[in-house]
Amino acid sequence: MRALKFAAFGCLLLLSLTGALQAAEDVSVEARRRDDALEVVCRAMLDAPLDLIWKTLTDYDHLAEFIPGMRRSRLLEWRGAVAVVEQVGEAGFLFLTFPIEVTLASTERPPYTLEVSMLKGNLKRLDGAYRIEPQAGGRMLLTWNGIVEAQSMPPLLGEIVMRSNIEDQFRGMVREIERRDALRRGQEMKQ
Repeated sequence: MRALKFAAFGCLLLLSLTGALQAAEDVSVEARRRDDALEVVCRAMLDAPLDLIWKTLTDYDHLAEFIPGMRRSRLLEWRGAVAVVEQVGEAGFLFLTFPIEVTLASTERPPYTLEVSMLKGNLKRLDGAYRIEPQAGGRMLLTWNGIVEAQSMPPLLGEIVMRSNIEDQFRGMVREIERRDALRRGQEMKQ
């Protein structure tokens, strides 16, 4: 009976992940194990201008307002081109939640690359980068490529929770970029 409940739970998790992937065509998410970590690549095609995308990615003190699961994000200090940012939130999937508290080094390489690495926190590893690539017709391809490894979660469960969390956060970033771009377009029309 216990094995049947576990199998049913596993099927429910997989179905939920499949549904999330099909929910939006403009965002793609790929995840694969890399040793004990999870590598996640998220992509979105955007019609927003480069400077607006960059300003949204680097709006450190306001990220918690639009990134799901993030309760606080604040810029602690600048070290040249590196922003030291503290973030607190939680990763969750279905009824499971895990606290996340990290301090990140966010290395700005304007206008196309923002590299992120964990300085300290309750994850084993978090490294990645946002990249903005101009495309034909003035569109922009936004990509997040990162590696994350949870510290206190079982491997399969940690993989599912982290993948779901990264996807939700990336979608939150994309929604905010699109919201800010719609506001910009509205203001231009009024002028």
